[in-house]
Amino acid sequence: MPTVADKRREFRRLHESGCFVIPNPWDIGTTRYLQSLGFKALATTSAGYAFARALPDGAVARDDMLAHIAELSAAADVPFNADFEGGYADAPEGVAESVRLCCATGVSGLSIEDATDDPAKPLYDFDLALARVKAARAAIDKAGGDVVFTARTEGFIRGRPDLDETIRRLKAFSEAGADCLYAPGITTREQIGAVIKAVAPKPVNVLIGWPSDLTVSDIAALGARRISVGGALARAAWGGFMGAAKQIAEAGSFKGFAGTPPGAELNKIFKEDMQRRG
Repeated sequence: MPTVADKRREFRRLHESGCFVIPNPWDIGTTRYLQSLGFKALATTSAGYAFARALPDGAVARDDMLAHIAELSAAADVPFNADFEGGYADAPEGVAESVRLCCATGVSGLSIEDATDDPAKPLYDFDLALARVKAARAAIDKAGGDVVFTARTEGFIRGRPDLDETIRRLKAFSEAGADCLYAPGITTREQIGAVIKAVAPKPVNVLIGWPSDLTVSDIAALGARRISVGGALARAAWGGFMGAAKQIAEAGSFKGFAGTPPGAELNKIFKEDMQRRG
């Protein structure tokens, strides 16, 4: 079994060249299944975990999220990145404390957003957003510096789709010490390419959380280092569950079970995983 240090070294190595997909499970079962498919790293999804706890995205308390991150990181043999939202604080000092606690979970990487909880002002002012990134960087360095730090700017998914401002923030975050940059919501080749060029040679994470004509090969050709899917796999699972449940409730039909994997297949997957772990 790889150690925390092993997984952190591997995660940093993955960011040095090439392009890898980092899908987002929300429990141990989905973690182990994705690992069995050969994915080289995984990431938590704040939305997927919130939905599993009957909460809206963003409503999971910090301590609960830290326990979740620790559980999934320990359950995986591959590196795990934490979707750590906004660091559970507004002030840089609070972000630093949260980041310190997140590093202690054994996670291999973490991301911090620049989004507020205020729809009228969805992003932190530039100077405060930058100070929060610097505080997170300092906390990671104090913890040993081996956790990969991803800085995110959320304008494109928070009603502020300004590419120039997005690039301005990402360049500043890069200069402040972010290891990887991330602007969820950019969707076109032109947007993705512009962001990658602006922060080069730092690696960029691209989110594909909706149906897209872009393939992994397309995104890799643009120069992205990492591709995540956010809460999309969790929403896909909810879509199947909701559709089948509604057919039973509304039409008395069980046709919604068509296409689902048999229990024997799932039993085989997890029995083999259990045996491999001894």
